[in-house]
Amino acid sequence: MQENLKNSSGEQSFKEQRIRKITHLYYSRPDIQKAIFEFSKNREISPRYFEGFGKRPDSFQYKGDIFELVKKGATSFHCSEELWQDPLKITTGMTESQSNELRIGWDLLIDIDCKWFDYSKLAAKAIIGVLKDNGIKNLGLKFSGSKGWHILIPWKSFPKEINGVSSSNLFPELPRKIINYIRFQSEKKLKEMLPEDFEEQFKGVNIKRGIKCNRCSEIASQYVYAVFSCRKCGRKEYKKFHSKGQMKKYSCPECGAEFKIESQLTYHECHQCRINSKYNPDDFSQTIQEDLFDLMGLDIILVSPRHLFRMPYSLHEKTALASVVIDEQDIDGFQLKDASPMKISSEKIKNFSPVSAEEAEAEALVREALDWTKDLQIARGETEEKITGKYAEYKPVKLDNLSEQNFPPCIKNILKGISDGKKRALFALINLFRSVGMDKEKMENEIYEWNKKNNPPLKEGYIKSQLSWAYRKKPIMPPNCKEFYQGIAACQPDDLCLNKGIKNPVNYVVRRSISKRKGHRKSRTNGNSKDNFKKKN
Repeated sequence: MQENLKNSSGEQSFKEQRIRKITHLYYSRPDIQKAIFEFSKNREISPRYFEGFGKRPDSFQYKGDIFELVKKGATSFHCSEELWQDPLKITTGMTESQSNELRIGWDLLIDIDCKWFDYSKLAAKAIIGVLKDNGIKNLGLKFSGSKGWHILIPWKSFPKEINGVSSSNLFPELPRKIINYIRFQSEKKLKEMLPEDFEEQFKGVNIKRGIKCNRCSEIASQYVYAVFSCRKCGRKEYKKFHSKGQMKKYSCPECGAEFKIESQLTYHECHQCRINSKYNPDDFSQTIQEDLFDLMGLDIILVSPRHLFRMPYSLHEKTALASVVIDEQDIDGFQLKDASPMKISSEKIKNFSPVSAEEAEAEALVREALDWTKDLQIARGETEEKITGKYAEYKPVKLDNLSEQNFPPCIKNILKGISDGKKRALFALINLFRSVGMDKEKMENEIYEWNKKNNPPLKEGYIKSQLSWAYRKKPIMPPNCKEFYQGIAACQPDDLCLNKGIKNPVNYVVRRSISKRKGHRKSRTNGNSKDNFKKKN
């Protein structure tokens, strides 16, 4: 374990003295140990010894491990957003395939690191609003311990497979896309929350300002494009400089004379969309604007392999406050004093990972984020991402006898109308109907008729948006059987499901259709044989 770091005179700083006065008393509490230990399951953890971290990888085996580390000097505890089969098997320099083999999932962790507490609250509310708009009903919210917030969507909420690829293997690419999408959408909500004197308040504050890209709302970087010429031999060269950097002096490679600047152009470039104001002038705002999330501190760097964040109810070295979990409706009234470790009662301790989270609750959020990312790629002129995995070459089947009688029990149960899980059921129906080649008009009629049976029905606008989204994509298989359909109380396997080990509704429809077709042919053959027998006799 690392020794406590002292100042140059060998004495503890004021901040270190302040937190060390309470660590033993605070972390000795069984309820605090339980909250930290329960959240640590399947996570890599690391204690912090005021200014330095402990060994990695590490994990808690027992609740008592927490206080044992505190007795050795630990002041706070940090953990990974990735979930592992066995965190102790993690090694530095693991290959992607080795990481994927060990990783069993990940939580989406949104980190708001803002210097101004009141605006930090607004940023958190804006982000929560976007999450609610995208179907997230259950999320975790905790105070960071300083002035920011952590928002968590648990692994349980995410679809476990996307385009045939296990979602656990899509870290950190998928969560980064989701956070970029949330960041873009949240800024719109945040602008509506700002007070009228916002610009006046931050007039003298040193925050990032500049020309904004209208496609993605990122602040564009400013560059200088210069043409150099040699007056001695006439050679020309073209160079690009960051406007903040000092332009270097260059010598002509032909004759050694110093280059002179013949002309220069200042322009802006968006690294997110890969466009610039030289060729896409209409895509850049002409007025100076604040980058709100530079001000609000939305940190996407946290979404990276083995990155750690402060665990719920861990203390913060700079403030000696606890990283407490609160309900989202309490964010307006929350004050820094509410995070005082001496004021946290057992009754107020909450789970950071919401136990009420539903399976695939974040499906709509994932779809919207991927769709938004693809639109950006198209705007950049990039080709669409290729589907990999077992469905890479998947093509929808074409069945002539699309009778409801050939649907699996789970789909039949859904078509009777349901009360819970309607959005997930809609996703399954759309992808099943498209995968078995159902006519577009018939599919829409089936879905709208089904929706009338739901209690209460989905809004028609939502169904239209989901159909519109689906039509822009290649058909994909509906979710596999059992867990997905058990989550909406629709799974009721029959003999065909159980005896043939069918894993997907499409497979069921195909098998049922083929078996009926064979039965029809067999009966027709038997009939012809009887007629022939009668003629011969």
